[in-house]
Amino acid sequence: MKATVMRMSCLGLLAGALGIGAAAAQDPGKCPQLPPDSGLTWEHRGTADSDFCRALRADGSEAFGLYIAAKTPFEPKRGDRAEPGVIDGQEIYWYRAELAGKPDVQARETLVRLDDGRTVHIWLQAPDPNALAPLLQQAQSMRLPSTRLSSK
Repeated sequence: MKATVMRMSCLGLLAGALGIGAAAAQDPGKCPQLPPDSGLTWEHRGTADSDFCRALRADGSEAFGLYIAAKTPFEPKRGDRAEPGVIDGQEIYWYRAELAGKPDVQARETLVRLDDGRTVHIWLQAPDPNALAPLLQQAQSMRLPSTRLSSK
C-alpha cells in the first residue's frame, strides 16, 4: 500500500512539473486516439522526453490518465494483478492500486510497451466496483501512438 501511495504522489509531482492544471490542452495529437463516440477529449502536457495525457469527460472530470516515456514510476507487482485486458492489440493486466483516504475507490494501472521502446503507464479510478468495468473498457478502446516506420 505504501508503494502505491508513493506512486500516486510521484504522478502528482510529475503533473506539477509538467505544468498540468486548469490550463487548456496543448497538442492532444501526441495522445492516443480515442474512439469518436467516447465523449472524451484529451488534455496534454509534454516535454522533449515525455507526454502526460488526461482523458476528460464533458464535465471536466478525468476518466483516465496516462504517461508516455522511456521510463515510468510504476512497477507492477504480480500480487496486485487484477483484470486481464487488451489495449490496441496488446494483452495486458490491470493492477490494483490503493489510494490513501479513499478505501472504496477502485484504482487500476497498467503498462503498455510501444514499438519505439517507450512505455505507456495508464491509470484510472472508479468510484465503486460497478463503475470499474465500463471505465476499463473505455481505456482499452484507445489506439496507441504508432511508432512503426513506414516501409518504402
